[in-house]
Amino acid sequence: MYTVKIGLSAAEHDAFIKASNLTHLLQSSNWANIKDNWRHERIGFYKDEALKSSVSVLIKPLPLGVTMLYIPRGIVLDYSDTELLAFVLAELKKYGKSQHALFIKFDPAILADQSETLTKNLQNLGVKWSGLTTDMADTIQPRYNAVIHRDDFSEETLSKKTRQFLRKARKSQPIFEIGGTELVAEFSELMKKTESRKNVSLRNAEYYTKLLETYGDDAFINLVKMDFGKLLSEAKENREKLTDNLTKAKNDKRVKALTSELEIVDKNIAALTKTVATHGAVIPVAGTLTLNFGGAAETLYAGTDTAFQKYYPSYLAWYEAIQHAFEKGAETLNMGGLENSLSETDGLLKFKKHFNPKIEVYVGEFDMPVNRFLFNLSEFAYKLRKKMK
Repeated sequence: MYTVKIGLSAAEHDAFIKASNLTHLLQSSNWANIKDNWRHERIGFYKDEALKSSVSVLIKPLPLGVTMLYIPRGIVLDYSDTELLAFVLAELKKYGKSQHALFIKFDPAILADQSETLTKNLQNLGVKWSGLTTDMADTIQPRYNAVIHRDDFSEETLSKKTRQFLRKARKSQPIFEIGGTELVAEFSELMKKTESRKNVSLRNAEYYTKLLETYGDDAFINLVKMDFGKLLSEAKENREKLTDNLTKAKNDKRVKALTSELEIVDKNIAALTKTVATHGAVIPVAGTLTLNFGGAAETLYAGTDTAFQKYYPSYLAWYEAIQHAFEKGAETLNMGGLENSLSETDGLLKFKKHFNPKIEVYVGEFDMPVNRFLFNLSEFAYKLRKKMK
């Protein structure tokens, strides 16, 4: 016997999602609290009193008193169980009607190459599939994601070039800080530099604080600072050694080599002196913000100060974030979405590839009409608007 419960507790919902093979941060009960510009509800579906499916539903008000319902990275259930699937969809549609919804959108974290049966079963039940869309902007969540699996990740397996970048960064007097809200101010400044460089608007300090406070021990900022004061001291010590060696040099070839090296060191000292005078001895240069839910971690934001990119701090920041997430129990870490083209000219893809992620391609979005007439009308208007752009 199937039953449904509207208003499922956060604890029961989260326990079910974590125990499933479709665990995803966006189906955690806390994510609905982050999206506080939407209303939300949790609904559980039972068979003989055993929870078989649970959804965290976001509810977005639309003009004219109607809404849309969105189940991010859900619905979590066994899609091969057609009887259960039919029950869940029917009950969701009933709930949608109570909310005056035009449609219910969902985008399960299921790989495209494993979804043939799923798409057929859903379409047989009147659900519309967006198909394997080709543009990242065609879906709310990206279909292409760079995901690192704990069992496949180690520094030894990284490319020679990546290991070289990490070594260079580690020689640049890095200081690592892993923490929470106390690091928001510095992290937020790094994100502002990233926004300015990319000409985009992301989030603010208040939002980062909310993420960290909402997810508590399952959230962290990883900040990389560099001690330019120490680098300056090292450079000055190196200059003294070079000067001493130059006075002892016996042949022209050696003198020429040392003189050339001394010129480089002097330029470095001048640059470091200016940096310390302008910014201080210790400077935040790169950082990430990562959340973990049920072993599925996601680095949602990453910022870097490209004024110091010659020290490769972003590689070190990402590496340390990945390592820390795995140390805290994550089994996977999603580095974030990618453009569907997977073009080799995409700088973001080229960067993420340094960490050997698997490129996971998800099935895409599904829409279940609740008010079919208005849904068809809204779809037509949306397509017309897109053509006119």
